[in-house]
Amino acid sequence: MKFLTNLRRHAAARPMLLILALLAVGLGYSVVAPQQSSAETEMTQQIEEGKALFDFTCSSCHGLGGEGTTQGPSLIGVGAAAVDFQMGTGRMPAAREQAQLPARQVNYSQEQIEAVAAYVATFGPGPAIPSPDQVSPEGLTEEEIARGGALFRANCSACHGITGGGGAMPNGKYAPNLTETTGVHIYEAVRTGPQQMPTFSKEVITDQDVREIIAYVDDANSQPNYGGLTMGDAGPVSEGFWAFVIGIGGLAMVATWIAKKGARAR
Repeated sequence: MKFLTNLRRHAAARPMLLILALLAVGLGYSVVAPQQSSAETEMTQQIEEGKALFDFTCSSCHGLGGEGTTQGPSLIGVGAAAVDFQMGTGRMPAAREQAQLPARQVNYSQEQIEAVAAYVATFGPGPAIPSPDQVSPEGLTEEEIARGGALFRANCSACHGITGGGGAMPNGKYAPNLTETTGVHIYEAVRTGPQQMPTFSKEVITDQDVREIIAYVDDANSQPNYGGLTMGDAGPVSEGFWAFVIGIGGLAMVATWIAKKGARAR
């Protein structure tokens, strides 16, 4: 008892008691505080890596906070899907200003693209990168693929052609060829509306609809070509028009040449 009384009177007693109290509080908090999962840790690290790459590559045009500048639009609310599409097809970063950015060689790994996409997704809610089951045509029936064809013809063929071969648009722009476009990028284009393409929400075209459209494009372009010129798979109306112009025009020229030759012979 005398020892404790002397200890309390000692000059270092109060600081020691304060340190012990803080240590006890810290240990108690570490026990009851929620622990960060490994997935959350990986996501945080991915976002940090994406921010570093964004600041170095994208911020000069889109701003440090993605707010946009005179050189590039705002990225607030575009979502991870827009970044994955633009960078995954090589359209971004843009080499120079053009009427329409073409697909180019991709200079970043998929991990880097996903890191930038994860960082841009923190600017505001937007479409996410689709999961494999959202874009895979596996398991769809022939009826569902045929329905995808009907949806494609109703919503896409006016610009992309009857089987996705692409087509010209005003002011030097065009609808790109879809024959080599992945299902992921088709889904992302539907949801984000890049460049001249309209945006289709899930209320207008559901995920199942997009799967069926992807399946139709894949199926249409996997069919064998039995001969003849496809003329870009523009469809029977456009192809028939040019066949008529070239065919009838060519026959008219040949007939005119024969008539002139016969007149000279007489």
